[in-house]
Amino acid sequence: MGPKSLQSRGFLIPRGAVPFDSDLAATIIGRFASIPGGLLPALHEIRKTFGYVPRAAIALVAQGFNITEAEAFGVASFYHDFRLERPAGRRVLRLCRAEACQAVGADALAAHAKDRLRLDWHGTTADGEWSLEPVFCLGLCACGPAAMLDGEVHGRLDDDGLDELIGR
Repeated sequence: MGPKSLQSRGFLIPRGAVPFDSDLAATIIGRFASIPGGLLPALHEIRKTFGYVPRAAIALVAQGFNITEAEAFGVASFYHDFRLERPAGRRVLRLCRAEACQAVGADALAAHAKDRLRLDWHGTTADGEWSLEPVFCLGLCACGPAAMLDGEVHGRLDDDGLDELIGR
């Protein structure tokens, strides 16, 4: 499913992202294919350009890096930043699900976030504004429960603190 069909279904393409174009994707891949370790930077650039890593890009990545499509898919699906189905919302809230955060109230905070945003894990609001993602450790184990909002980490959150983050 490409971005045009996503737009027709009511999903918004993130600001700055462009609809998928195989020639543009091939150009991006070509810039990184000869660099040792270039696969992840290429996938990041594809995600940045298109708002996600379209499945159609996986075959191009495989061809450009001389790997199988299964290997390309395995890398893209392993990392949580690489959404394969549709773009994330303009605002992405990631809540830590690791044991240290769970021990200090992460489950209750997650329930509150799901209720407040009216989303489940991996969901995006119909207007494309918010996405809710689980993440397994943000490195703030002594400051849980922890969250990341739009790339900025926040610790020692409770329902009020989360409401303040979401409301800004």
